[in-house]
Order: sequence, then structure tokens, then C-alpha cells
Amino acid sequence: MNFVVTQHLLEGARFVESPNQSERSADSTIELLVIHNISLPPGEFGSPAIEELFCNQLDCSAHPYYEALENLQVSAHLLIDRSANITQFVPFNCKAWHAGQSQFQGRENCNEFSIGIELEGTDDTAFTDAQYGALIEVTLALMNTYPALTVDRIVGHSDIAPDRKTDPGPCFDWSRYRAGLADRTSQEARRAQNQ
Repeated sequence: MNFVVTQHLLEGARFVESPNQSERSADSTIELLVIHNISLPPGEFGSPAIEELFCNQLDCSAHPYYEALENLQVSAHLLIDRSANITQFVPFNCKAWHAGQSQFQGRENCNEFSIGIELEGTDDTAFTDAQYGALIEVTLALMNTYPALTVDRIVGHSDIAPDRKTDPGPCFDWSRYRAGLADRTSQEARRAQNQ
């Protein structure tokens, strides 16, 4: 499962364009990856509600929780569902509206220089093996495409907005994710040496 980014789109991902995006500033460089989690309704998986939210099509009368989402305009670049199906909502060269009020190493407005990936899940539910596999491969493709994006510039939403956000939460296994990245990077290096 090797992914490639072509013209700022992830090949193999389903593309559903969100209106909730904007241009990055001319001097902006993609240099941060932000991992989130989302489920709608909370704790329920497999509904079309996340896509509807990101496309401003959510029927806010369909569930009591949705009332608080009325007129909310948000998006992410990618959503990886529980089965590792990937949907892209915003081209990587554009800003997705995922980080909100945020700060990384003293820089405000992380949307300007980041890519946001949503994992379908919750803070207190384990993510699936398939999600970890897809996330690792997607991350490698992004790092290959955007060289300023490095392993030490991958954070959770809670890292850049600690007073507001808790995702991806304590059930996200950072050690597993980082070990998977390191393993795949070393595999690619060995393969390149043998060619």
C-alpha cells in the first residue's frame, strides 16, 4: 500500500471537495502534520455525517449533538475511516480548516503551514490496525512530497491547542505510529541501496 501525491492530491483516495478551504499565503511552506480524531455522532462509526459536516451538508436536526454544529465550517485534508478508506477533502496546497486557534513552536494559525488528518475514532477507543497502516503510508508519501515535513513535526491536535482539544487522545499509540514510520523508512532505504 504505497501512496503517491500528484498535484497535491493523494492517489487512491476518494476526492470530495470541501468548500471549507482557503489559499495558503505565497510564502507558506507545508511543515507540520496534525493528527485528529472525529466521530459523528460521538462514539458512532460508519455514518456519512463526517463527510456531510466537512461539506456543509450536515442535517443538524438529525441528532441532538449536531445542534452545536450548526453553521460550523470545518474540514481536514484527509479522513481515514475505521477500515482505512481514505477521503481527501482539500488539496494539500490549500488550507483546510482543521486546527482552529493554534500554535506550534511560537507560530500561530497552524492551518497556514500544516496538513490535517482525521482518524475516525474517539479519545477512548483504540484505532484499528488498518488505520495505523494507512496513516503510516500516507505520512511517508507526504514527507516524500513536502520535504519540510519531518517526523519531529508531527503532532496531535492537543499539542497545538492544549486548552481546547484532547485529540487524537490517549488511545492513539504514538509509539506504534513512530516505530512504523521508522521501520518503513529503513525498508525503503535498504531497497534503494539494493537497486
